[in-house]
Amino acid sequence: MSIPAIDADSSLRPLGLNPDRSVEVPPVEDPMQAGWYSLGPTPGEPGASVIIGHVDGYHEPGIFYSLYKLKRGDQIRIDRRDGTSARFVVYRTRQVDKNDFPTDQVYAATPRPELRLITCGGSFDRRSGNYSDNIIVFASLVGSS
Repeated sequence: MSIPAIDADSSLRPLGLNPDRSVEVPPVEDPMQAGWYSLGPTPGEPGASVIIGHVDGYHEPGIFYSLYKLKRGDQIRIDRRDGTSARFVVYRTRQVDKNDFPTDQVYAATPRPELRLITCGGSFDRRSGNYSDNIIVFASLVGSS
């Protein structure tokens, strides 16, 4: 995965579900590693493919540290196992309270290939060790090569 506008590059680690049925996240010990929710569509296939990355970890910026800066028209490239690259363009960035996470919008079936990038954002609660919000980027496929 490559996102030139925020200088983010990472391989994609497959992610599944935790025992409580929540979506697994990449290991915080390696905050520069992004992960792809492998129970959903592969990036470039019809549907919403979900990529998750940390905003930070162990007092270091994470792969999605600057995700909130993405704006309409920014490009995302995903290199696929078959040797092709899927190119996406951002059409929306949202910051939402974690208690109001738009599950239907993020994981909904879409007729065309789409991408969702997710990280934490908002204020950090030192007592719980968690951020209050999520940053979600919505992008659509514009081509492949």
